[in-house]
Amino acid sequence: MSAELEDESPKAVIPAFVQEAHEWLQQIHVALDELQQGPHPDRHMTLAHTIKSGIANMGEAAAAIGLSEIERASCSALPFVAAVENPNGKISTDDFVGLCKQLGHIYSALTRATRVACEAEAVSGHAEKLPVTIASGELLSILHRFRDQQARLGNYPRNLLAAVIAQVEGMKKNGGERCNITSLKEFLARWSDGEEAFLESVQKQIPAVAAEINRLKSGAGGGGQPSEQMQPIVEQVARLSSVAQQVNAAQMLAFCTGLHSFLTLVMQGRVVVAVDKYAAVESRLIDNVKALQNWVEAGRMERSAISGILPA
Repeated sequence: MSAELEDESPKAVIPAFVQEAHEWLQQIHVALDELQQGPHPDRHMTLAHTIKSGIANMGEAAAAIGLSEIERASCSALPFVAAVENPNGKISTDDFVGLCKQLGHIYSALTRATRVACEAEAVSGHAEKLPVTIASGELLSILHRFRDQQARLGNYPRNLLAAVIAQVEGMKKNGGERCNITSLKEFLARWSDGEEAFLESVQKQIPAVAAEINRLKSGAGGGGQPSEQMQPIVEQVARLSSVAQQVNAAQMLAFCTGLHSFLTLVMQGRVVVAVDKYAAVESRLIDNVKALQNWVEAGRMERSAISGILPA
């Protein structure tokens, strides 16, 4: 849980915790959706770690503010993550169904905590309009029709709709007869905000990375040598890689991971790099930033379209 939440009373931080928990659940559901598609073993381990870390963080944060029901539901889910964690193990459909059910239990506990938070706000005179809700089955029908329509048109290559459908289906299977449309729209907005913030961070930090690569390229012909001055840039790339994983920006994650390894080897003097190699890295850097911009824009458009079909 973030440090600013720890400084406040448990009752006061429930709304902020609920928001963080929804973000964790979003990351978990996106990772679980990809995990069920049989990714490469290394990617499988990364996705499983994302799910495990998200659930553990949620349980720890819930315990810190006395939300014991969410803490218990989170702890109960961890063995189900272990069942799908090993890419070389025998993983059945039932294992994934079991994990989805446990996530549903967490969601139900979180919904009750959300209701507590809303009641607390009402008492303090800050109550807002009641949330818009819809029967889960009706919402799934709307989402499925939209999916079928877009499958014919091919407008949204990222297919974020699949993650939303999986989340609603998981909730319905675990007894959630009605879905909070207000929360779902807020969830879509936070999802978009996370990707936008990552893009902004990349755009701010990449010029320094590009400048370092250019410096290395200039010295590759003889004069300049790698030095400890590279360390901040290497750490910067590592941080970008970590955030790319959090927002599931797969292409940028792969590039930053490779770039971090490359720059580390250069810094340690373990490789001799030709000028044209640095030029190729520069070119890939530019290409990946452009690809990230397109990726974020595609996500923005799809989430806007999904939000647009939801009841007002």
